[in-house]
Order: sequence, then C-alpha cells, then structure tokens
Amino acid sequence: MTDTRQDLAAHAREKFGDAIIAVHDSHGQLTLEVQRDRIVEICRVLRDDPAFAFEQLMDLCGVDYLDYGRESPAGPRKGPRYAVAYHLLSLKHNRRIRLRAYLDDEMPLIASVTGVWNSANWYEREAFDLFGIVFEGHPDLRRLLTDYGFIGHPFRKDFPLIGQVEMRYDAEKQRVVYQPVSIDPRILVPRVIREEGFAKG
Repeated sequence: MTDTRQDLAAHAREKFGDAIIAVHDSHGQLTLEVQRDRIVEICRVLRDDPAFAFEQLMDLCGVDYLDYGRESPAGPRKGPRYAVAYHLLSLKHNRRIRLRAYLDDEMPLIASVTGVWNSANWYEREAFDLFGIVFEGHPDLRRLLTDYGFIGHPFRKDFPLIGQVEMRYDAEKQRVVYQPVSIDPRILVPRVIREEGFAKG
C-alpha cells in the first residue's frame, strides 16, 4: 500500500470507526468494506470532507458471490451472497476508492445514495433489475434493461443461462408473445479457474 493510500485508509478509519469492517489494497486501489446501514452517511462524508473530496460516483454495481471459490483449494467463500460496490473518483486529489457493502441473502436491501450523487439513479435501477437488490428511498425503482413483465434477475448466478421464457412475433395476434423456453439447456463454455484470485490460508 502506498503512503497516499495508507493515509487515506487511516483517515477513513478515524472518520468512520467501526463502520469500516475491513480495508483491502489490491491492484492499486483501496477498497473499504463498510456496514450497509451507514452507507449514506459514509458516502456523504466521502463527498464533502475536503480530505476525501470524492465528488464523483463513477459506477455502482451489484455482485453475486454464489459459488465463488467453490473449486478453489481454499474452499468456497463464506459470508453473505450479495454485495453492492461503489466506485468513487476525486478529481481534486486525482484518486479513486471502492466501497463494498454486503447485504442479506434473503432480502438484499440497502439505502439509496441518489441523495448524495444523482448519477446513482440509473446505476441503482440497473442493480435492482439484474440482481434484485432493493435500494430503499430510491425515487423511481423499476426495471431498466429487461421488459416490464420479465420474471427473475438475469445476473444472479442461479438464473438459467437460456432464460425462462422466449418471445416471438405471432402473426395471428399481430403482437409479440411469450412462451416457455423450447430449447434444451446446455453449457458449452469451459470453466476456467484462476488460482491467483483466491486468498491463501
């Protein structure tokens, strides 16, 4: 960890205390694992504190850790299945930081940060649509990429690769209709396991 990232991590620990669960430094970027119930407070301080000045939310995405590390010698990863990752940029200090908050498996729920960064609006809608993560307090939480009648969340690891329904144009009805998938499920992509991504120990 460079001195700059060490200073950043130390200032974050000082500001947020036990709201920070862990700090990781990998691939030249600092990641703070934070308590999900304090996400809005943490984001607001990261934006407004001049020592941080993370005025731009670059990206927000959902993560599904189902089966992560299952074939690793260290064994499968333990812990919550879902997480939300926030990628922030400070133009003033020319540096980036990543926040990660883990969510409940049964009901992945976290507060919306649209009140901190307007750009979170569609990012949160996308994570809701594709992962089923609910952003409490979002002004318009509805599907963004899939159809209104779509069932399920296609980026979840247990979602079938071929989907659950297929659509076609029906000439008699003169509209698009949905029907159950008519092809047999097959997986033709080889599974590649890279050991360097797993923690030793």
